[in-house]
Amino acid sequence: MTSASALASLPRWISHWFGYRVAPAPKKSEYVVGLWSFLGAFCGLSTLQAVFVHVEYFIQRNVPGIVASFGASAVLCYGAIESPLAQPRALMGGHFIGALIGVCITKLFGLLPTQYRLDELRWLAGSLSGATAIVAMQITRTTHPPAGATALLAAVSPEVYRMGWYYLPIVLLSSTLVLVSALLINNIQRRYPVFWWAPVLSVVAEPPPDDPEKENDSLA
Repeated sequence: MTSASALASLPRWISHWFGYRVAPAPKKSEYVVGLWSFLGAFCGLSTLQAVFVHVEYFIQRNVPGIVASFGASAVLCYGAIESPLAQPRALMGGHFIGALIGVCITKLFGLLPTQYRLDELRWLAGSLSGATAIVAMQITRTTHPPAGATALLAAVSPEVYRMGWYYLPIVLLSSTLVLVSALLINNIQRRYPVFWWAPVLSVVAEPPPDDPEKENDSLA
């Protein structure tokens, strides 16, 4: 069963908030789009910082108030919501892949004999992390440009580097909060997501091949 057909089986008041529409949504004026982009970004970024700045569990673990790359995700997930780069698969998968690759590569550089040598080569760890994350996202079809920064931060940000493997659940939680807020705010007057896993391609029926026997009859 496709995601579209699964959503269609839900009550309309539920499927609406997951981006399902029976008919295409009417085009909104740029003022309406700008208003909801502002409200979405403000609420989404505020939610992230409220969780990581004020929840004691995260304070004790020195989690940063926000992973900086999610500021760029806000541009896509609230301002360019029809872009393939803003859809849930790209948002969730891209950030996780970026974080995973960034931590793995930086951990390997952490095996260097001294901290000084690691600091000296952070530029290389960051460059390898970002470049590798791009290819991994291309292969998995989860390209999300801000996730390149997610991979880079694992190497070049001391605050993120100290988190180690704990960076992965923080990125997953951040992505989930962005997605939930995007579903709630974008679907008030707009539509998000356009698709969950893969775009729905319209199938154009091809005309049936010509029958050679009929052609011969007409020539006769």
